[in-house]
Amino acid sequence: MRKNGENETAISTILKISRKLRDCYLSGLAEGKAEPSPMKTTWYCPLDLSTVVEEEEDGVIYTVVVKQQHALPKSPFSSGSRSQCVKAGTEEKLVLHLLHCFSMGDSSFITIFLSTYRSFTFTERVLDILTDRLENPPGESERSQTRQSFNKAVCTVFSTWLTEYPEDFQKLGEPSRLLRLAPLLPQDSSSAADLRARLLSIAEELSEKALLPDARREKSGVNSPPPDASKFEPTSILGFPAPLIAEQLTKIETELFVRLVPYHCLGSLWSQRDKKGREGVCWSVRATVRQFNKLANAVLASCLCATKLRSQQRARLLEKWISVAEECRARKNFSSLYAIVSALQSNPIHRLRKTWQDTDREAIRRYEELSEIFSEKDNYSQSRELLKEEGTSKFANIDNKLNNRHVNKSNAQGTVPYLGIFLTDLTMLDTAVKDRLDNGYINFDKRRREFEVLAQIRLLQSSCKNCVFSTDESFLQWYHSVPTLTEEESYRLSNEIEAPSEPSPRVLTPTVIITQCPDLSTSRTSLHGDSDSLFDFPNNLLSKLTKHMRSPSVSCLDVDTSPPTNDSTPAALTPSTPTKSHRRSASCGNNPPNNIQGSGPDMQIIRIRMDLQDGNLYRSILVTSNDKTPTVISSALEKHNQDPKQASKYELIQLLPEGKELVIPATGNVFYAMTSSSVDFLLKRKGGNTPLSSQPISTETNATFPRIKAKGRRLVRTLF
Repeated sequence: MRKNGENETAISTILKISRKLRDCYLSGLAEGKAEPSPMKTTWYCPLDLSTVVEEEEDGVIYTVVVKQQHALPKSPFSSGSRSQCVKAGTEEKLVLHLLHCFSMGDSSFITIFLSTYRSFTFTERVLDILTDRLENPPGESERSQTRQSFNKAVCTVFSTWLTEYPEDFQKLGEPSRLLRLAPLLPQDSSSAADLRARLLSIAEELSEKALLPDARREKSGVNSPPPDASKFEPTSILGFPAPLIAEQLTKIETELFVRLVPYHCLGSLWSQRDKKGREGVCWSVRATVRQFNKLANAVLASCLCATKLRSQQRARLLEKWISVAEECRARKNFSSLYAIVSALQSNPIHRLRKTWQDTDREAIRRYEELSEIFSEKDNYSQSRELLKEEGTSKFANIDNKLNNRHVNKSNAQGTVPYLGIFLTDLTMLDTAVKDRLDNGYINFDKRRREFEVLAQIRLLQSSCKNCVFSTDESFLQWYHSVPTLTEEESYRLSNEIEAPSEPSPRVLTPTVIITQCPDLSTSRTSLHGDSDSLFDFPNNLLSKLTKHMRSPSVSCLDVDTSPPTNDSTPAALTPSTPTKSHRRSASCGNNPPNNIQGSGPDMQIIRIRMDLQDGNLYRSILVTSNDKTPTVISSALEKHNQDPKQASKYELIQLLPEGKELVIPATGNVFYAMTSSSVDFLLKRKGGNTPLSSQPISTETNATFPRIKAKGRRLVRTLF
């Protein structure tokens, strides 16, 4: 408070000096003998001064902004205005501020509170505090000005709450709170009468649910049967036009995105989704996750299940999915676009050198352009820029050279974003900013920042609400017949298609998207435990946002001059274009995040390379401050599908800039031995290179798909 007083004194001094300068200047003009100027000049001082102070008042800290402006020359006084908003407070005071925020100029408080309060309290608690206040309203009588303003605020709060988040009331276990609240609403208002009727209707539904729980369960417990793998025809996808496939995928994604509940994306909720008793939270995000995984699995299954296809024929499948991805881009369906691109970047497909070699060169070029949209460079800057440019526009801004034939321009297109970008921001925000101040007050400034991200989601949702799509039953029947492939099955099918061979000497660094891991103990026991989890492929692409670090690994696809196989295949799939040779590049992930203070034990993500005959290059390993070199080597061997018991036969080398190397001591602590200049490591057999003939023994391969990249301090600086 001393500093605030000094600031006010300095501002007052500046104002006095500026007024004296103005008066001297004007008096000098009045006394001067110079000839009158033909131009009339009016002198103003456009100085706007704002003072920002903090004031604490009975359990609440306010951020107060006092704006002071110079008055016009004829006025001896300066004008000013004052506004204040809540920075932090106790739970009770924040809830009660809902009823007073308008009178204090904090008009956005209600919207922000209702969007974020679940991260620090519960619906039942908020209702109890508000109901207690309604039992003792301010004002001496019903007609007093104080009581009238209070009643208006009550109606505004509950009307907004019921309209925006009716599920908060519908999920109450029993109706007693609503039955207690309804009679306390204002009696002299039509809006209050409507609110009372809506609350009583929900209370009646809760009573029926409590009396007939079994009937409700039977009604909502219908599950669709699993797809029949025997009826799945992988090559049938070639019979559907790419625009039709993209249209159906966009229809599915749009319906899910419109139903998405924005606050389900809050980091404090999403990061707790796997804990016991929290199985039902974030259901709308889980639904988006399942669709993302289902589409990625469909790409994998269609390209891998028909193992007898020749490479030229399989290349037609890749070209089909590239065309579908292109059509999704034209429809601003970034979620399906990224699912397809990441599936094509997965190791089981990426390692098929002969197939990619026979893929049309122009299709490869378009595919690489689409992949660049989701480059993790500068925290997905290109993808974010596209959302800004096209988020609420009617149509996609597509280069005609890339695609000039796509969408029916008579219908406006909504934007379906890749949800992982928002989940990244909200999770990092939750990790980087404290929930409470040192005095125990709830940090409401953090909720304001979270709401800025949620507001972007709601804005994009509004662009999708009026979209109209047609349904194609034949494609949906094929789509729902796709069997679910495990990661091990995908890898086995890929090896059946193209047997492992010695990797090319030209090594391309793979795209690596990683995430911060605040809960190490949980991460090591739940790698495959959640079918709805985010970013854990092939079944769980969008999973484990803040739980584990299993990263994708991809191999280089240099020109392979070996002749195509002579397997017998259907004549309809024989390519009509000559075989083409090309080189396909893969983008490189940025460095993983530094450790964030307060996010748990010290840890770091490193990338370990091990040249194997199957083309696997890099694996991401989580290293904590407790890990010794043998532990890290064992983890790396297991990630590379090798025998972790052979750790003593390998050494760990850090690859430094300018071609330098640092050998990590055999019994050293990797976390403290490594330098901060690089996160790339080489796993090398002692006395020689890694054996190319070693056979995988693990029954579990690592995740092969990209997942959210946590940017650590760098992202925090971007956000704040």
